[in-house]
Amino acid sequence: MMEKEEDVNVYSPEEIKEKNEEKMKIGLMRNIVEKQVSGCKQQDVDDSTLRRFLRARDLDVEKASAMFLNYRKWKQTFIPKGFVSASEVGNEIAQNKMFKQGTDKKGQPIAVVFGARHFKCKGGIDEFKRFLVFSLDKLCSRITDGPEKFIIIGDLKGYGYRNSDVRGYLAALSILQDYYPERLGKVLVINAPNIFMTLWKIIYPFIDKNTRNKIVFVDNKRMKATLLEDIEECQLPEIYGGKLQLVPIQDC
Repeated sequence: MMEKEEDVNVYSPEEIKEKNEEKMKIGLMRNIVEKQVSGCKQQDVDDSTLRRFLRARDLDVEKASAMFLNYRKWKQTFIPKGFVSASEVGNEIAQNKMFKQGTDKKGQPIAVVFGARHFKCKGGIDEFKRFLVFSLDKLCSRITDGPEKFIIIGDLKGYGYRNSDVRGYLAALSILQDYYPERLGKVLVINAPNIFMTLWKIIYPFIDKNTRNKIVFVDNKRMKATLLEDIEECQLPEIYGGKLQLVPIQDC
């Protein structure tokens, strides 16, 4: 993907300096990656991808390069075809738990996830992981020019013990943080019951600082008002007082 040339006039001298430094470090990353991966050329990896890994490691070139190389190795082994098809995650899709829904005020695609519809299925943890990749790739495919992130509304209404899946949640965190860095813009958690807050204490230590800062627990009394801070009413799901119908993630 070719990047658009940015208008430097909209940036301060400090911002221009930071961007030039980041551009230089992306070049250093590319050199490391091309030396480590046989046959990897510039056209195989765009600058925006390298930039996301670089930012995820606070502009540390060595750490970002290692993270990216680990991502490539994972992708080649876990999704050798380069994508996950719906036929590979049929049990997860049947739970009807994830939907694509409009865009927020920044133009970022929105996903709605219903936690009470998640159960450990006969496909096991591997199918759940494939479903995560299937869904995240669907969301990323809806990202347009500008923000490179998506946001998630996590609806926990009706959530109970039978939906608790620590192993699955930790797998989801690992995939999101290790292989889709700087893709998550925000998570708006609504209708969170006490049982989930108990589980949250177990999961919390495994969430990196940057991701923690993106997770917001919404007060039920201010649900619509809080959602409208990020999402226009015309882009909000009907079930939350908006105008749009939910679209299953596999159909977007």
